[in-house]
Amino acid sequence: MRPATERIAAIACAVFLSSGGAAVLVGQETKAPAPTPKDVQAQFEPPAGPGAGQELLKKFEGQWTVERNFYPPSGGPPRKATGDCTQKMVQDGRFLQSDFTFVQDGKASTGTGISGFDPKSGLFTTFWFDSRSTQFSVRQSKEPFDGKQIVLYSVSLQGSHGEGHSSRTVSFLEDEGRRLIHRQYNVGPDGKEHVLMELILTRKGA
Repeated sequence: MRPATERIAAIACAVFLSSGGAAVLVGQETKAPAPTPKDVQAQFEPPAGPGAGQELLKKFEGQWTVERNFYPPSGGPPRKATGDCTQKMVQDGRFLQSDFTFVQDGKASTGTGISGFDPKSGLFTTFWFDSRSTQFSVRQSKEPFDGKQIVLYSVSLQGSHGEGHSSRTVSFLEDEGRRLIHRQYNVGPDGKEHVLMELILTRKGA
């Protein structure tokens, strides 16, 4: 028979293995979750969240009726068209998508605009394409956003709408957000700006 001290030591060892020792083993087997892999694309294209420009664009969301007035450079009464527009923020609130339907002289046409804002530069950029052409219209700000209106200038791209013609577009809300005005100015032969076209959007149900 083993001495009492040996029996006590054996019992203590057994208790350790059946409790604390087992816990140590279990703790060793449980691994922490693997760290989230780094976004490799972010190293080359750092992500950017919405800014002050998106706050204004978000106010354009909703359903609108549209009145379009085109003022011929040669003069005469404006050519009018009516329509509807649906606007919504897309890509997690980074861009505004504007879908238009116009009716003029009994004929319907459609168009889509994509508007974005870069918080770093403070500039807006817009793309427009429609059912009347296979070309894009591209416009961009020159001065940082003033917090009130969007001022865009035509950007000349090969094959784009209005290539070679300088134009400026001003967009702003009025009547407490119930009306949205887009007004396009072109430089005439006299070197002065003239209103070429305006879109008057009225919020439905306002």
